[in-house]
Amino acid sequence: MQVKDIMTEPVTIDKSDTLSHALDIMEKQKTRRLLVMHNNQIHGIVTMRSITKELGTRKKANLPASAMHVATATTDKFNKVLPDMPVNDGVVLMIKNDGVLLVIDNDKVLGWVTPQEVIKKYPFNDSMVREIMRQPITIGPEERVIHARRIMLDNNIGRLPVLENDGLIGIITENDIANGLRAFRDLVEGSKQDNRIKNLLVEDIMSRGVISANLDTMVQEAVNLMLDKNLGGLPVLNEKEVVTGLITRRSLLEAIAQKL
Repeated sequence: MQVKDIMTEPVTIDKSDTLSHALDIMEKQKTRRLLVMHNNQIHGIVTMRSITKELGTRKKANLPASAMHVATATTDKFNKVLPDMPVNDGVVLMIKNDGVLLVIDNDKVLGWVTPQEVIKKYPFNDSMVREIMRQPITIGPEERVIHARRIMLDNNIGRLPVLENDGLIGIITENDIANGLRAFRDLVEGSKQDNRIKNLLVEDIMSRGVISANLDTMVQEAVNLMLDKNLGGLPVLNEKEVVTGLITRRSLLEAIAQKL
């Protein structure tokens, strides 16, 4: 199987558009990244994580997201590949360089391959979640959002299970933080933001009613659930309903790579 067999059409945005517009497109298209173009030239990728990073920058604290441009959050997290590259080689490249595959031929963008396209096509057979889950990093509901953001950026992760008395009560994702910071910037006067943002807590913006998996859940079942609900990851609970792991698109890619 080649990358051209599973690629999809990228959702694009111009580098001069605003971060607020980028978030609106991401929500509408149910995606976590956009291809940044300008005058028919590739400028990079803007991701939910790079927007989260930019919206939390103190030196721009007085600007609303509607006044910040996509160019400020554009990254180079992509790999240019030819359409006939084997998907297996593409998976290795995605993990090595931590970026999506941009399928190009004769300087023309044909499509792209994200982790979602790979896990849609890969058969996980009889493996269980406990075999591929990663160690979770968790946070409490009364922790500050700026602390949650820092943990995600420092560890290159997109979600933190929220625990209270060892019980799972929610999850906070980079999507929650990006949209929470956008709303905060829009509502709070610039001169008051630095002080007020310190009072924004995880419980204020986290998602409740968390969908989770169990240690013995089959990986394919977890994948189907993630694809159906458009989730980037699932907390994994043991028999005592305690969070013991996390299964993510990244951990699924790594599991695929280990079997190649």
